[in-house]
Amino acid sequence: MLTRRHFIATSAALFSAPIAGPAFALGRPTEAQKAAWDAQVTPPDYNPATTNPWGLHPRFLPQRVQARSDLLPGDIHVDAVARYLYHIEQGGTAMRYGVSIGRAGLYEPGTYTIRRKVEWPSWTPTKNMIEREPELYAQYEDGMEPGPQNALGSRALYLYVGNRDTYLRIHGTPSPESIGGRASSGCVRMAMPHINDLYDHVNTGVTAYLYPPEADGLA
Repeated sequence: MLTRRHFIATSAALFSAPIAGPAFALGRPTEAQKAAWDAQVTPPDYNPATTNPWGLHPRFLPQRVQARSDLLPGDIHVDAVARYLYHIEQGGTAMRYGVSIGRAGLYEPGTYTIRRKVEWPSWTPTKNMIEREPELYAQYEDGMEPGPQNALGSRALYLYVGNRDTYLRIHGTPSPESIGGRASSGCVRMAMPHINDLYDHVNTGVTAYLYPPEADGLA
């Protein structure tokens, strides 16, 4: 069973310090439009390790760190306490990114499979989201077109249990100032340039482990 106790007990061993528009149908932007949006959300002279126009704490910038060699390359581990996402690489290293997680009561720890990945996805809030916060989400009940202001941002990794879509995502966000906090309706958010980097290295079929946060209401 995946538990926070398991993760906290092993995290020190898992990871160590860092190593030095045209018209389109809903959800189907053209390649030219996607390239234009990528350029729009990527800061000039972008360097993942140093570029920080969002004012994030430096620890949330992408860093390569050591990982335990028996972790499966390709898999993703989300430390919801420290607000880190680790993507395991060959040779005992991992890329570490800062993330935000779901608000208290909405984040769902568990073991998931990434069965789908999409560049510049469209987005439709779930029925529960609309019922919970109609003032925010009712206007998008028919879907929100892709673009820099879309709630899923520039890239999305879709989390499944078996063949069931959980409606949880690891995705970009138009609100990068939320990184490091608890802001979403359950998903894991990343700054758009960061998930753009991650996206190209993630294959469908890999496992994503979302570890529990501190007690809901206290984190």
